[in-house]
Amino acid sequence: MDATTSEAPVTELTEGQCWERLAGVSLGRLVTTVDNWTEIFPVNFVVQGKTLLFRSAEGTKLLTAVLNEHVVFEADDHNVVEGWSVVVRGKARLLSGATETAEANRAGLYPWVATAKSRFVRITPQSMTGRRFVFGPEPDATELSS
Repeated sequence: MDATTSEAPVTELTEGQCWERLAGVSLGRLVTTVDNWTEIFPVNFVVQGKTLLFRSAEGTKLLTAVLNEHVVFEADDHNVVEGWSVVVRGKARLLSGATETAEANRAGLYPWVATAKSRFVRITPQSMTGRRFVFGPEPDATELSS
């Protein structure tokens, strides 16, 4: 059964469904490591050409995103009936040069807060997983054993 119509409590999303959901939200979380510590940064982002694009100022987020060989990115959303979560594992790359920057500018990605964020970072996925969750009551223990 299609994940968008299934009433199962948890269903896996297809890659296409993952991209569709990512394109419908604008806030996610970037996960990197710094000095053996896991760091998580909320970022506003857009989907552009089967990649994720975000802006950053100079600092820990930018440095760790481009220095780590791999990053993890997660976005989710919910309503009163269901929720979903998509996790992307991939490589982050700082964009440079006029052509790359012009393409990134066409995505219409602007900082949420009144700070200068002149650097664009593109995450190219190496793997992607997604889950859809249908909300409801916890089953009785007798239902679980049958």
